[in-house]
Amino acid sequence: MLVTRSLTFSYDHRATFQFPDISLEAGNDLLILGKSGIGKTTLLHLMAGLLLPMAGHVELMGTTLHTLSPAKLDRFRGRHIGLVFQRPHFIHSLSLLENLALVQYLAGKKQDKVRTRQVLESLDIDHKRYDRPHLLSQGEQQRATIAMAVLNDPQLILADEPTSSLDDTNCLNVASLLKQQASTTGAQLVVITHDHRLKAHFQNSILL
Repeated sequence: MLVTRSLTFSYDHRATFQFPDISLEAGNDLLILGKSGIGKTTLLHLMAGLLLPMAGHVELMGTTLHTLSPAKLDRFRGRHIGLVFQRPHFIHSLSLLENLALVQYLAGKKQDKVRTRQVLESLDIDHKRYDRPHLLSQGEQQRATIAMAVLNDPQLILADEPTSSLDDTNCLNVASLLKQQASTTGAQLVVITHDHRLKAHFQNSILL
Protein backbone atom coordinates (compact mmCIF):
# COMPACT_ATOMS: atom_id res chain seq x y z
CA MET A 1 0.00 0.00 0.00
CA LEU A 2 1.20 3.50 -0.91
CA VAL A 3 0.35 6.32 1.48
CA THR A 4 1.35 9.98 1.33
CA ARG A 5 0.44 12.41 4.08
CA SER A 6 0.77 16.21 4.25
CA LEU A 7 3.61 16.29 1.71
CA THR A 8 5.34 19.65 1.32
CA PHE A 9 8.46 20.45 -0.66
CA SER A 10 10.35 23.61 -1.52
CA TYR A 11 13.25 24.36 -3.83
CA ASP A 12 15.56 26.78 -1.97
CA HIS A 13 12.54 27.99 0.04
CA ARG A 14 11.20 29.82 -3.00
CA ALA A 15 8.38 27.88 -4.65
CA THR A 16 6.62 25.65 -2.11
CA PHE A 17 4.53 22.70 -3.27
CA GLN A 18 1.82 21.16 -1.13
CA PHE A 19 0.35 17.88 -2.32
CA PRO A 20 -2.92 16.06 -1.62
CA ASP A 21 -2.92 12.93 0.53
CA ILE A 22 -2.92 9.63 -1.36
CA SER A 23 -3.88 6.12 -0.24
CA LEU A 24 -3.50 3.48 -2.90
CA GLU A 25 -4.17 -0.20 -2.32
CA ALA A 26 -2.11 -2.96 -3.90
CA GLY A 27 -3.20 -3.74 -7.46
CA ASN A 28 -4.82 -0.32 -7.98
CA ASP A 29 -3.72 2.44 -10.32
CA LEU A 30 -3.85 6.22 -10.16
CA LEU A 31 -3.55 8.95 -12.78
CA ILE A 32 -2.27 12.31 -11.52
CA LEU A 33 -2.98 15.14 -13.94
CA GLY A 34 -1.62 18.67 -13.87
CA LYS A 35 -0.20 21.41 -16.06
CA SER A 36 3.51 22.14 -16.40
CA GLY A 37 5.12 23.73 -13.34
CA ILE A 38 2.49 22.48 -10.89
CA GLY A 39 4.91 20.02 -9.26
CA LYS A 40 4.00 16.70 -10.90
CA THR A 41 7.58 15.46 -11.27
CA THR A 42 8.41 16.72 -7.78
CA LEU A 43 5.59 14.59 -6.38
CA LEU A 44 6.81 11.55 -8.29
CA HIS A 45 10.35 12.06 -6.98
CA LEU A 46 8.99 12.33 -3.43
CA MET A 47 7.04 9.08 -3.85
CA ALA A 48 10.18 7.40 -5.19
CA GLY A 49 12.34 8.67 -2.34
CA LEU A 50 14.50 10.65 -4.76
CA LEU A 51 13.59 13.83 -2.85
CA LEU A 52 13.02 14.23 0.88
CA PRO A 53 9.93 16.23 1.94
CA MET A 54 10.08 19.38 4.03
CA ALA A 55 7.07 18.04 5.89
CA GLY A 56 4.87 14.97 5.71
CA HIS A 57 5.86 11.47 4.68
CA VAL A 58 5.65 8.75 2.05
CA GLU A 59 4.98 5.19 3.18
CA LEU A 60 5.23 2.08 1.03
CA MET A 61 4.54 -1.40 2.40
CA GLY A 62 4.68 0.01 5.92
CA THR A 63 8.11 1.61 5.42
CA THR A 64 8.47 5.39 5.72
CA LEU A 65 10.95 6.27 3.00
CA HIS A 66 12.68 9.29 4.52
CA THR A 67 13.56 7.38 7.71
CA LEU A 68 15.89 5.07 5.75
CA SER A 69 19.60 5.77 5.34
CA PRO A 70 20.65 6.68 1.78
CA ALA A 71 22.13 3.20 1.20
CA LYS A 72 19.04 1.41 2.55
CA LEU A 73 16.76 3.73 0.58
CA ASP A 74 18.63 2.95 -2.66
CA ARG A 75 18.30 -0.77 -2.01
CA PHE A 76 14.62 -0.44 -1.05
CA ARG A 77 13.89 1.56 -4.20
CA GLY A 78 15.69 -0.93 -6.40
CA ARG A 79 13.71 -3.84 -4.98
CA HIS A 80 10.26 -2.30 -4.59
CA ILE A 81 9.86 0.73 -6.90
CA GLY A 82 9.96 0.75 -10.70
CA LEU A 83 10.54 4.09 -12.40
CA VAL A 84 9.54 5.04 -15.94
CA PHE A 85 11.09 8.41 -16.70
CA GLN A 86 9.99 10.80 -19.43
CA ARG A 87 13.35 10.33 -21.14
CA PRO A 88 14.90 6.84 -21.18
CA HIS A 89 17.96 6.31 -18.97
CA PHE A 90 20.26 3.69 -20.45
CA ILE A 91 23.98 3.02 -20.44
CA HIS A 92 24.46 3.18 -24.17
CA SER A 93 27.73 1.25 -24.19
CA LEU A 94 25.80 -1.80 -22.92
CA SER A 95 23.26 -3.93 -24.74
CA LEU A 96 19.64 -3.93 -23.63
CA LEU A 97 20.23 -7.31 -21.95
CA GLU A 98 23.26 -5.93 -20.08
CA ASN A 99 21.27 -2.87 -18.98
CA LEU A 100 18.65 -5.19 -17.51
CA ALA A 101 21.30 -7.30 -15.76
CA LEU A 102 22.61 -4.08 -14.18
CA VAL A 103 19.12 -3.25 -12.89
CA GLN A 104 19.04 -6.60 -11.07
CA TYR A 105 22.59 -6.15 -9.75
CA LEU A 106 21.92 -2.67 -8.34
CA ALA A 107 18.87 -4.01 -6.49
CA GLY A 108 21.05 -6.66 -4.86
CA LYS A 109 19.40 -9.46 -6.79
CA LYS A 110 20.98 -12.35 -8.63
CA GLN A 111 20.76 -12.21 -12.39
CA ASP A 112 17.57 -13.97 -13.44
CA LYS A 113 17.81 -14.69 -17.15
CA VAL A 114 14.46 -16.46 -17.25
CA ARG A 115 12.65 -13.47 -15.72
CA THR A 116 14.49 -11.10 -18.07
CA ARG A 117 13.42 -13.04 -21.15
CA GLN A 118 9.83 -13.23 -19.86
CA VAL A 119 9.66 -9.45 -19.49
CA LEU A 120 11.23 -8.79 -22.89
CA GLU A 121 8.89 -11.27 -24.56
CA SER A 122 5.83 -9.76 -22.88
CA LEU A 123 6.83 -6.36 -24.29
CA ASP A 124 7.65 -7.81 -27.71
CA ILE A 125 11.28 -6.66 -27.71
CA ASP A 126 13.09 -9.91 -26.91
CA HIS A 127 14.51 -9.92 -30.45
CA LYS A 128 16.26 -6.64 -29.57
CA ARG A 129 17.99 -7.94 -26.42
CA TYR A 130 21.51 -7.77 -27.87
CA ASP A 131 21.04 -4.33 -29.42
CA ARG A 132 22.38 -1.17 -27.83
CA PRO A 133 19.61 1.19 -26.70
CA HIS A 134 20.45 4.00 -29.12
CA LEU A 135 19.71 1.62 -32.02
CA LEU A 136 16.14 1.05 -30.84
CA SER A 137 13.20 2.99 -32.22
CA GLN A 138 11.40 5.48 -29.97
CA GLY A 139 8.64 2.96 -29.29
CA GLU A 140 11.16 0.20 -28.56
CA GLN A 141 13.06 2.46 -26.19
CA GLN A 142 9.81 3.18 -24.34
CA ARG A 143 9.15 -0.56 -24.02
CA ALA A 144 12.73 -1.10 -22.85
CA THR A 145 12.23 1.58 -20.20
CA ILE A 146 9.12 -0.24 -18.99
CA ALA A 147 11.09 -3.51 -18.95
CA MET A 148 13.71 -1.95 -16.68
CA ALA A 149 10.98 -0.60 -14.39
CA VAL A 150 9.12 -3.91 -13.94
CA LEU A 151 12.03 -6.38 -14.06
CA ASN A 152 12.43 -6.71 -10.29
CA ASP A 153 8.68 -7.24 -9.67
CA PRO A 154 8.21 -3.89 -7.90
CA GLN A 155 5.28 -3.21 -5.60
CA LEU A 156 5.00 0.31 -7.03
CA ILE A 157 5.46 1.52 -10.62
CA LEU A 158 5.84 5.28 -11.07
CA ALA A 159 5.67 6.73 -14.59
CA ASP A 160 6.55 10.35 -15.39
CA GLU A 161 4.91 11.69 -18.59
CA PRO A 162 5.28 8.33 -20.39
CA THR A 163 3.13 9.41 -23.38
CA SER A 164 4.00 13.09 -23.79
CA SER A 165 5.75 12.71 -27.16
CA LEU A 166 3.57 9.92 -28.58
CA ASP A 167 0.74 9.93 -31.09
CA ASP A 168 -2.71 8.64 -30.13
CA THR A 169 -2.04 5.03 -31.13
CA ASN A 170 1.25 4.75 -29.25
CA CYS A 171 -0.21 6.64 -26.30
CA LEU A 172 -2.86 3.94 -25.96
CA ASN A 173 -0.26 1.19 -26.41
CA VAL A 174 1.99 2.53 -23.64
CA ALA A 175 -0.94 2.99 -21.25
CA SER A 176 -2.04 -0.58 -21.94
CA LEU A 177 1.48 -1.95 -21.47
CA LEU A 178 1.92 -0.18 -18.15
CA LYS A 179 -1.42 -1.45 -16.85
CA GLN A 180 -0.73 -4.94 -18.14
CA GLN A 181 2.69 -5.11 -16.48
CA ALA A 182 1.32 -3.74 -13.21
CA SER A 183 -1.51 -6.26 -13.27
CA THR A 184 0.90 -9.15 -13.95
CA THR A 185 2.96 -8.39 -10.84
CA GLY A 186 0.12 -7.05 -8.67
CA ALA A 187 1.86 -3.69 -8.47
CA GLN A 188 0.37 -0.30 -7.78
CA LEU A 189 0.68 2.00 -10.79
CA VAL A 190 0.91 5.79 -10.58
CA VAL A 191 1.15 7.80 -13.81
CA ILE A 192 1.88 11.51 -13.58
CA THR A 193 1.13 13.51 -16.71
CA HIS A 194 -0.42 16.53 -18.38
CA ASP A 195 -1.81 14.21 -21.09
CA HIS A 196 -5.59 14.16 -20.68
CA ARG A 197 -5.88 11.42 -23.31
CA LEU A 198 -5.00 8.97 -20.53
CA LYS A 199 -7.96 9.85 -18.33
CA ALA A 200 -10.28 7.43 -20.13
CA HIS A 201 -7.91 4.55 -19.31
CA PHE A 202 -7.72 5.05 -15.54
CA GLN A 203 -10.48 4.48 -13.03
CA ASN A 204 -8.87 6.70 -10.40
CA SER A 205 -7.50 10.17 -11.12
CA ILE A 206 -6.71 13.39 -9.30
CA LEU A 207 -5.92 16.88 -10.58
CA LEU A 208 -3.08 18.88 -9.04
